[in-house]
Amino acid sequence: MKKISLILTAACLFILAACSGPQASPEGTADKPQVANESVELMVLAAASLTDALNSLKSSYEESHPGVKLTYSFGSSGKLAQQIEQGAPADLFLSASQADMNKLDEKQLILPETRVDFSGNSLVLVTAKENGAAITSFEELTDSSLQHIAVGAPESVPAGRYTKEVLDNLKLWDSLSDRLVFGSDVRQVLTYVEAGNAEVGVVYSSDAATSEKVKVLAEAKEDLHKPIVYPGAVVRDSAHADAAKQFLSYLTSEEGKKALQEYGFR
Repeated sequence: MKKISLILTAACLFILAACSGPQASPEGTADKPQVANESVELMVLAAASLTDALNSLKSSYEESHPGVKLTYSFGSSGKLAQQIEQGAPADLFLSASQADMNKLDEKQLILPETRVDFSGNSLVLVTAKENGAAITSFEELTDSSLQHIAVGAPESVPAGRYTKEVLDNLKLWDSLSDRLVFGSDVRQVLTYVEAGNAEVGVVYSSDAATSEKVKVLAEAKEDLHKPIVYPGAVVRDSAHADAAKQFLSYLTSEEGKKALQEYGFR
């Protein structure tokens, strides 16, 4: 009996110790374990004209920010804005157009306090370096030798909108309409000229700077179109808002500005 009593006493002490130990947190309030050096894949939706500049700084940024991986999706700003409206995964939107960013702002799809104008650009007329057109101004686009003039689709491509403004102000849009070849983004416009599918094309100066196959014929006067400004903002549904803010801050830093300027941005 004494042996049984000792066993029962030990069992009771064990139960009491278990009950007096740390209590489980109520459901939904338990502390989540912190993961050291958690990896973040930052999805950046960016205007096609930013392709070379952003790709050039990818490695150095990732090296200086361990755990952050930059993933880009390039395209026309209008189409990228539509993707965000439709719920496509995105952390940061870098637009070549204030108008497309404004639409997302109106629909409360970005964090307005993060919005910043991080760069600018200019509009230029280009032709192939070999056997290209010999005109020297936008006014000369009426030259009958120019049968194909590549421009961005103004409905979705900011460069196309700026081009239409220039040609409207010069009263040339309607008269040239049957010779216009529309690109789905500014890089496609550049490709049309490089491949000889268009005698001339209108792109950003930054795009012209990336190509060894084209030369600039003329730069559009700034009073013929709205200022070409590049706004960036964190997408409201971003799962990595802090990392997105950090990358956007980098683009406005001296180092980021220098990287953009090397590719023809202002």
